[in-house]
Amino acid sequence: MLEAILGSIDEAIHVVNSEGITIYYNQVAANNDGSSIEDVLGKHILDVFPSLNKQSSTLLKVIQNGNPIVQQTQTYTNIKGQLIDTVNTTLPIKVGDKVIGAVEIAKDLTTVKKLSQTLMDLQEKVNNKKSKPVPIMGAKYGFDDIITNDPEMNRVKKLAQKAAKTSSPVLVYGETGTGKELFTQSIHNASMRRKDPFIAQNCASLPASLLESTLFGTKKGSFTGSVDRIGLFELAHKGTLFLDEINTMSLDFQTKLLRVIEDGVIRRVGGIDSYLVDVRMIVAMNEHPLKCIEKNQLRSDLFYRLNVFFLEIPPLRKRKHDIQLLAEHFVKKYNYSFNKLVVSIDERVIQKLESHDWPGNVRELKHTIEYAMNLVDEDTITVEHLPIYLQEQESVRKQSASSSLRQTLEQTEISMIQQALKESNQNILQAANRLDIPRQTLQYKMKKHGISLKH
Repeated sequence: MLEAILGSIDEAIHVVNSEGITIYYNQVAANNDGSSIEDVLGKHILDVFPSLNKQSSTLLKVIQNGNPIVQQTQTYTNIKGQLIDTVNTTLPIKVGDKVIGAVEIAKDLTTVKKLSQTLMDLQEKVNNKKSKPVPIMGAKYGFDDIITNDPEMNRVKKLAQKAAKTSSPVLVYGETGTGKELFTQSIHNASMRRKDPFIAQNCASLPASLLESTLFGTKKGSFTGSVDRIGLFELAHKGTLFLDEINTMSLDFQTKLLRVIEDGVIRRVGGIDSYLVDVRMIVAMNEHPLKCIEKNQLRSDLFYRLNVFFLEIPPLRKRKHDIQLLAEHFVKKYNYSFNKLVVSIDERVIQKLESHDWPGNVRELKHTIEYAMNLVDEDTITVEHLPIYLQEQESVRKQSASSSLRQTLEQTEISMIQQALKESNQNILQAANRLDIPRQTLQYKMKKHGISLKH
């Protein structure tokens, strides 16, 4: 009866013992592999599937290390020479603490992938040109994308979920790389406005002369070369407008923004007509708003108008228990995009990650794992796969005990800039985006520290 049940489902099931010998193999698995049950049953997996080896076989990996592999993509050539694409979940079979075998459940995606490719080919023929990216007028992240076990982070997450139920303004504060836009997009996607536009703009990336026309639009003839162009407020009508680093706006422009938030009326630059817009405002800052008010970078009346919901995202150094969780999450992400089978992170790596202060926060951790995933060839990330500045952090820590805070921050900044330039192939704009700072700021810091491009 058990064999009849396992043979009737539409997933492939393959079970091996601790030596890699097949002890169960259903018809769906045989169809995928282009073989028969008799050809596989009772034989070692590498004898039947010569295109696999100990590193690429998910079954053998699980037998070796006892760790499950969940929803891992796999591409292989079957006995008939056909290319097969599957999504596999491979689990160890244990008696007590001893691994006595492994079971793999695979969903065949070959047909789906072929149909998708055929559809793309047909679409290309119809258009007589290559497919182009589709513009996105919305948010792609949700609250499920916020990975955490930290009590404070979960408290902020619950507060953000409450904010999503209203249209009140939200002010998000967090250091660079903590995930401010992740929260803002999640709020939008959980709100009644999720079907309408989500428009994001970093205010620091625009000169003051362009900020007003970008947000409010322009009227043709108002200045040389001007045309009728709607601004971001009009684009975001009925949706959400996210403005990052609002403290970089001039105080005069903050007054105009406050007026728009109060009455919802905008006027294009050079125009006389007014437009009533319905926009949910979310703003973010990487410096605490009260400090910005003290430094005269933020109007207090604008702060109090925006500070209906205040979300303060804790930095990664204050949520140490999330570091391993996030690292493993990014490994799974890059397993999929890099087509690799990394299943574990060495304990020494975890110790180094948890002892690092992460000035670049989650973004820095993500880039660190991406760097390691580019280097690793086996199934485990080890210390030698980490960026140099993390490998040498012990010596840096000893030096920092006798150095000033200024020197430590300066050395960290130099290391992050050099790492960003390396990862972006010496492209300044891409490196600036990785560091989440304007290009001009990066160029200034490179000149300050004597860092030059390496070609």
